[in-house]
Amino acid sequence: MKRQAFIAGETTGQHSLDVLNFPLYPYQRDGVRHLALGERRLLADEMGLGKTVQALGASQLLQIQEGVERVLVICPASLKTEWAEQISATTALSYEIISGPRQRRLALYQGKQFFTLTNYEQVLLDLDEMQEFVNPDIVILDEAQRIKNWRTKTANAIKRLESRFAFVLTGTPLENRIDELYSIMQFLDPEILGPLFRFNRDYYQLDDQGRAISYKNLDKLREKTRSVMLRRRKADVEGDLPNMTSRNHYLPMTKEQQIRYDDYESQVAMIASRARRRPLTPEEFKRLQMGLACMRMLCDTPYILDTNIRDCPKLDELERVIEDMLEEPDAKIIIFSEWVRMLQLVRGRIEDLGIDFAWHTGAVPQDRRRIEINRFKDDPECRIFLSSESGGVGLNLQVANNVINLDLPWNPAKLEQRIARAWRKHQKRSVTVVNLVTANSIEHRMVSLLQQKQDVADNVLDGNSEQTKMDLPSGRKAFMEQLESIMKIAPAALPDEPPAQASLMDRLTAAFGDNLFAAELRQSSTGGDVLLAVVDSEELIADADIAVETHEPQLEIIDKNMYEAILQLESIGLIQFPKPDQHDLLPVTEKPEDRLEEARKNRKMALSHLEHAKRKRQMATLLSGGGFEVEAEATAPDIANSSLRAVATDFGHQTGDEQWTEENIWNICETMRNDDILTQEQQFKLTWVCQAENDELSQQEQDCRKLTDAMEFLSYAEELLSRPLESRWKTGS
Repeated sequence: MKRQAFIAGETTGQHSLDVLNFPLYPYQRDGVRHLALGERRLLADEMGLGKTVQALGASQLLQIQEGVERVLVICPASLKTEWAEQISATTALSYEIISGPRQRRLALYQGKQFFTLTNYEQVLLDLDEMQEFVNPDIVILDEAQRIKNWRTKTANAIKRLESRFAFVLTGTPLENRIDELYSIMQFLDPEILGPLFRFNRDYYQLDDQGRAISYKNLDKLREKTRSVMLRRRKADVEGDLPNMTSRNHYLPMTKEQQIRYDDYESQVAMIASRARRRPLTPEEFKRLQMGLACMRMLCDTPYILDTNIRDCPKLDELERVIEDMLEEPDAKIIIFSEWVRMLQLVRGRIEDLGIDFAWHTGAVPQDRRRIEINRFKDDPECRIFLSSESGGVGLNLQVANNVINLDLPWNPAKLEQRIARAWRKHQKRSVTVVNLVTANSIEHRMVSLLQQKQDVADNVLDGNSEQTKMDLPSGRKAFMEQLESIMKIAPAALPDEPPAQASLMDRLTAAFGDNLFAAELRQSSTGGDVLLAVVDSEELIADADIAVETHEPQLEIIDKNMYEAILQLESIGLIQFPKPDQHDLLPVTEKPEDRLEEARKNRKMALSHLEHAKRKRQMATLLSGGGFEVEAEATAPDIANSSLRAVATDFGHQTGDEQWTEENIWNICETMRNDDILTQEQQFKLTWVCQAENDELSQQEQDCRKLTDAMEFLSYAEELLSRPLESRWKTGS
């Protein structure tokens, strides 16, 4: 009667389900009615249909209709922050995340917030205080399969909580045995299925010794649970479903993980504090980048930097997410990580679970990659695609309807590219995206930074905002704002820049670094001096903020494409371009028509370096096969060095044959990483292979790891040098 009266009131305008900050889909409105008007209900929608939003809508509706004041949300610890962000995005209601030592938790329970967010483990510790201080009107159990075993202490504690309303949310109310559904129903309403002995008698077929051998009367069981359970699959609501839904799972660090992370964070904070006072030197900026990258790696696992430490909270969460996703019989999953060693840990866990998967990284030869891609597409048993950034672009994997990001890239475009492997044209199903995020870390703070960057893109490209004007800070100011945002550094006033004693050329170098393509002192038609600076892209010019003193030459900055166009027009006599007064400010590029010929010369030299590396690989293989492992492992630096020379020479970053120092290797890798030729992980590995021994590892352990990394990079170099040079100019890569 209550439900019918509310629906009738919707028709007349007396009641409304428009209680959140955005409209609900039709199937979600049905879910809100089911929860709010039924008092104690189970929402068993498949993952990706927005159970959290429906529960929030029902809570807000009951606040309006029934005067509800307190809601206790019990969920896995990894989802408490996600609940908080969903509450902020969809309602104006208050919330508190319960965490910390017991005394702090008890104080937080006594607050007057509308939502109290806690996790299952805390219920065991604080049950009485939760009931006394929160005294909830609504109890929400998220991922309620955690109480599916009615014998556990957690399940028994949960069932002692008292509230008028209860919402149970789970995409898998029944995974292995019907007892699991019984346990959940006991929390909602014990009378529906009765005592356990009667449940066993009614729905289990027993043998002569009283052992269960099969189920019976399942139609009656469905009928009894139908009154409280609403279950929808994606296929059932495809017409109502958004094309893509995304959620973040927040994980804490282990103690060891936190210690290592804090070490790098303190180093980065120290360098960042200098950046507020003055421009960083190239060496300082390099250490800043490396520190930030190591912090991001440690958000996944210390294993990426130290294979002796396998701490990785994301692995356990990943296993739970995978199990939920694969409940859908034809579901397939793409799992991305920027770090190959993280993927190696994941591969081991998936192998333990007995799930077939495909493997796609930069070290996999091109022909093998195609085999892996086709196997994932065509083999119904191959349900997971493990990929590094090498699979982030260019692949059509619409067969997948789930994407899991083990870590977040700096650039929202890269994140969008990952998701677009599945969420693209011809995708007939909705796509669920799950991001595993380390809480209270640089990765956590990157979530909002990525959204800010995406807002700018949406505003310009898609018109998704009414905003017509945005501030455009200078390059250094923008960098500092981002750094302060992700590092929690208190903003400070930036000093006037550059220092008075720095020359105009020094200020250009500080502003653009390796992106300063050429600098020439020329004379204008009026007789004055002009310093012509050429940078790699037009976007860099917009970010430049370089003061010019009255005694200095006039400064003009153009991008490389414009510069080359001017040279070409000069070469055919259409314009007259004054000759530079000085040629040694920066080397001037070759003319466009010379680039391909120069690239062919580089390719020839690069292939000779590659052949040397391949010969060393063959030697290592023979030595290893003959039992000479130590001798085989000693070839690692030579293989890596020659492979790197091959790639650097092919892309015009190195043509000499001088002996490379560790610093030279780092700098060349840094340049190629900025050009998206190498990843940061490859840069670190190559430096590691060629660096001095590490006292923390035995010589044998070091050499074995170095040979593996060297072989991986040689495969990558072979793949790069197999690409036609002409395609590089067509794509601009």
